[in-house]
Amino acid sequence: MLVNDSSLGWETANSIAKAACQYAADNNLRICTWVLDRHGNPLAMQRINNAPMPSTEIARGKAYTAVSFGFGTHLWQERLATKPHLLAGLNVQEGVVMFGGGLPIKHEGVIVGAIGVSGASEAQDQECAEAGIAAITQLSN
Repeated sequence: MLVNDSSLGWETANSIAKAACQYAADNNLRICTWVLDRHGNPLAMQRINNAPMPSTEIARGKAYTAVSFGFGTHLWQERLATKPHLLAGLNVQEGVVMFGGGLPIKHEGVIVGAIGVSGASEAQDQECAEAGIAAITQLSN
């Protein structure tokens, strides 16, 4: 049996990363962004000069978490509020980041990749990620 598998292409991933960074630059933010394919493999990374150094790996972790679980990283605290044992267990998993700035990227309801942004506040990281995804939505219209 063969599996038909849809994923982002590198050109689209670059467009998403560039749009997220452009939104950040327009708002005087210093961020790093990663875009991964649906399997968690890196397709694009961009870092604005002078973004905090840890933001590089945090952004990758946010994208990895979003593509792995299929929902935005900003939703973790709410989802696990009554399950501290799960929160404690997931917090020690390498590469899992459970705060805002990571979003899955979907096409026709299917996850095709994810974006992770880090370097600003959680809300600002989230806005940058949303701006990146919005850029490809505008391209397809």
